Amino acid sequence: MALRKFKPITPGTRWRIGNAYAEITTNVPEKSLVEPLKKTGGRNSSGKMTMRYIGGGSKRKYRIIDFKRDKRNIEATVKSIEYDPNRTAFIALLEYADGEKRYILAPQGLTVGMKVISGDDVAPELGNALMLKNMPLGTIVHNIELQPGQGGKMARSAGSSAQLTNKEEKYAVLKLPSGELRKVLINCYATVGVVSNSDHNLQSMGKAGRNRWRGIRPRTRGVAMNPVDHPMGGGEGKASGGHPRSRKGLYAKGLKTRKKHKPSDKLIIQRRNGTKLAQS
Repeated sequence: MALRKFKPITPGTRWRIGNAYAEITTNVPEKSLVEPLKKTGGRNSSGKMTMRYIGGGSKRKYRIIDFKRDKRNIEATVKSIEYDPNRTAFIALLEYADGEKRYILAPQGLTVGMKVISGDDVAPELGNALMLKNMPLGTIVHNIELQPGQGGKMARSAGSSAQLTNKEEKYAVLKLPSGELRKVLINCYATVGVVSNSDHNLQSMGKAGRNRWRGIRPRTRGVAMNPVDHPMGGGEGKASGGHPRSRKGLYAKGLKTRKKHKPSDKLIIQRRNGTKLAQS
């Protein structure tokens, strides 16, 4: 992808680095694949605010994405590459040979007119979806299932991918974007390629108002609050507040939050920090 650095003709564009959207081919979504998306303002079904700093923002419609890729052995043509306001990656509109249209996550390098297919015996080429057991070692994949037929759960954000490093009798070993080595059932489906929009993390908003357009409100620092409101609040002048922590007192840096004896522990070979786990 290409980034665009704006000329500093206003204060808001002085520091702005945006997406050039060179890959995008249309700005009109497929009408049959969008549905309304209601904003919550961070409130649950009873009206209580359960998530702070959410509110406002531009109105969006949800694009229905095919994470399962369960339309097997029918070739599809890429009709367009589109922007999706609900995710960091771009999406691709596919039109199958029988006329049905579906959205998928667009891999890096997918262009209009290319053919993609999903199935057990298809070639491991860009945009194709197949079982991990039918891929050669070293294949770069995304949109990876954790349970067969469940639909892709891992490596779905912009620029994400995992690498197939080994295959065993029942499991395939993947190196995840975090560096973790993990076993996944070998009958799970994954899509070949790297997710598009890989330079997403290099963008700069340029001004606070662009985050307001996204529905993100200003965040109040804990040290700026009173002691009754936050463990880091209060003190004389600009007191630092001690160790960073949440309103409930949970440390923000270094505290292990993963549940002990989680069932998926037995599938993790090596943590993202390099720690190897004993395999049972």
